[in-house]
Amino acid sequence: MTTILHVDSSPLGTASVTRQLTASIVEALVKADPAASVVTRDVAANPPAHLDAELLPVLKLGVLDGLSERQREELALTNALLDEFLAADIVVVGAPMYNFSVPTQLKAWIDRLAQAGRTFRYTENGPQGLAGGKRVIVASGRGGVYSTNPALAGLDHQEAYLRSVFGFFGITDVSFVRAEGVSMGPEAKDKALAGAAKVIEELIAA
Repeated sequence: MTTILHVDSSPLGTASVTRQLTASIVEALVKADPAASVVTRDVAANPPAHLDAELLPVLKLGVLDGLSERQREELALTNALLDEFLAADIVVVGAPMYNFSVPTQLKAWIDRLAQAGRTFRYTENGPQGLAGGKRVIVASGRGGVYSTNPALAGLDHQEAYLRSVFGFFGITDVSFVRAEGVSMGPEAKDKALAGAAKVIEELIAA
C-alpha cells in the first residue's frame, strides 16, 4: 500500500496558495490510488523547534547523556519525523517562497530530517543519500515570477534548495508544481493556479 506524507508549511490557512495546491495534489494521488494512506504533517501549526545550543548537541552530535526533559522530547520528535518521512512512498510538500527561500518552519523540519546514518552518510567517495526510492512533489508558491525571468532566477533559493537537499538524501524523483506571480493581481493569480492545476494532471497521469 502506498503511503503519502502531506506536509504544509504556510501559516496562511485557507488563504494559502501552497495549501490549496498540496490538497489538490494529494486528492489526485488518492483518486489514482484509492488504497493509498495519507499522513499529514503541518509544520506551520506545530513547528519543530529550531536547533539551538540545547538541542544541537543532542540532535546533530549524538550527545545522549544526562538529557533534560526538553532534549528527550525533541529527540523523540526528531525520530518520529524521520520515521514518518522514511516510511513514505510519496512526499507532498507545500513550500511558499519567503524572502527568496523557504519558511523557517519548513527549514526546521528539514533540519530534523538531515541525520547522518538515517537520510545520508559520508563515505570515502563523498556523501551518499539513504532515502532514495521515494517520490517528492513540491507545491511551490511565489509572489513574483522567477522561473522564466533570467534577471530573477539567481534569487531563487527556494526550489534550488529543496532540489539540492532532497537530492542529498538520495531522492532523484523531485517534481515541482509551481504557481508564480500570485501577488501580481487577481488575473495573474488565477492564471498561475490554472497552470498549476494542469501540471498536477500531467504529473498524476505520468
